[in-house]
Amino acid sequence: MSLLRTPSPPGAPGRRAFLGLSLGAGAALGLSACGGQATTAPGAAATALKWGWQLPTSWDPVTSSAGWDVHVLSLVYAGLTKLDEKGDPRPALATAWTYSADGRTVTFTLRPGQRFSDGTALDARAVKKSIERGRDHPKSLVASQLTGVEDVVAVDTHTLRLHLAAPDFQIPALLAGKTGMIVNPRAFEADAGALATRPAGAGPYRLLSYVQNSKAVLRRNPLYWDRAHIRVRDFEVYPLPEPSTVVAALTSGQYNVAQIPGSQVEAAEAAGLKVQVIPSMVVAVLDVHTGREPFTDPDVALALKYAVDREALLRTASFGHGAATRQFFPKGYVGHDEALEDLFPHDPAKARALLRTSGHSGEIRLKLSTATPQGVPEVLQAQLAKAGFRATIDTIPQARATELVYVQRSKALYVDQFAGRDSATQAFQVLFGEQGLMNPGRTSPPELAAALRAVSRTPLDSPDYPAVLKKATGVAVRTMPNVFLYTVPRILARNAQVSEIPSYTVVQRFEGVTVS
Repeated sequence: MSLLRTPSPPGAPGRRAFLGLSLGAGAALGLSACGGQATTAPGAAATALKWGWQLPTSWDPVTSSAGWDVHVLSLVYAGLTKLDEKGDPRPALATAWTYSADGRTVTFTLRPGQRFSDGTALDARAVKKSIERGRDHPKSLVASQLTGVEDVVAVDTHTLRLHLAAPDFQIPALLAGKTGMIVNPRAFEADAGALATRPAGAGPYRLLSYVQNSKAVLRRNPLYWDRAHIRVRDFEVYPLPEPSTVVAALTSGQYNVAQIPGSQVEAAEAAGLKVQVIPSMVVAVLDVHTGREPFTDPDVALALKYAVDREALLRTASFGHGAATRQFFPKGYVGHDEALEDLFPHDPAKARALLRTSGHSGEIRLKLSTATPQGVPEVLQAQLAKAGFRATIDTIPQARATELVYVQRSKALYVDQFAGRDSATQAFQVLFGEQGLMNPGRTSPPELAAALRAVSRTPLDSPDYPAVLKKATGVAVRTMPNVFLYTVPRILARNAQVSEIPSYTVVQRFEGVTVS
């Protein structure tokens, strides 16, 4: 996974930077605009869009450590491809791509005349250097996604060819996210460390100023390939608002668009705000370490899946916004298999029977680790008690959660959220791979590896692809210990000055949005 993690919406669990990545509290930077003065397209609104969302852990996609970062990084970077509203890859910096018959070579055709936001030429050679940096940089957090890329060849100025170790038709989707964001070689060859606070991309906006943990100010990039559809000239990004103050902040104009929790939807609508509930790839999950007691026993891990009441958890977490689920792909996504929703119904009696089968006559003691103890963990604690588990809530510092749970792998059970990935196989790798970040047990059955090989070898536009992907989803849900709970939609509230926000499932985009 690239170590892509997502902070949670207000009132839900999440985590911050990986391994203490920090720029220093209160660091303020004034960034000079490059590449000429920004201009506003005819009819474009000059009023700023003020987004209450989240600031990135790093402005360098190679060292960014949170899945949530992809939304803001997409404002300043572009890739060869982008994902449409349904999550399918579409042309971006590349106009087209073709595969060899054996699926081991993919050739991209770049748009002519492209430039980074500082005016530097964006050609095949620059793309080659950027992809190789993501694969080879010793501190790259996207390297694991690019290990299958054996060679990157700049055939000519506008032609890039990737030679793959094995057939992989997922590459166009993979390169649509952080893994494929093209970074200006001129910047990382001069001072790669500066990218953490000074992005160097070719996205729809340029970063003008940045105060860590406070505010990012961006200006429309006049060199962006799709600039005609970027209607808002000025864009400001702020940290996620507090649930108790977000509606007031929106009505006062502190923000004009913000993420809100499900608990605030009614209040936002009563205040005259427009609310959009956008389906996303985020799902709440219990991550289980099968190498730690009591989950070394498969029956105990299986009992956990029957012990939880997903519908009750959904009501607590987001007031019913979203859906209870047993899988990691949301309804409507090609990999979602509706038949899997019949698995693991809430059945405390069955959970207790499984525990007896495993030889446990009394309650099983365990620690339920979380970075946010109130709400969902408390409900889970009560549910587990009815199924034969005596759970103690173990609160860990949010800033150290990734390190403790997924690097040191010191926790047996953790309440978390998983942000879906740009490519389907990337999601599997993160959750279930033997080196997958969210697989603390670091084990994976051979039948799942075989199912994933079939997914990679199947073209995305093949009529067989949905069935092949759903089969892999079913294998993962049935064989892996992760307990998926409910989907987490992206709930955005906006005031009347902001036009409707496009409903992108994976990465939030703002083409066509205006502010009056």
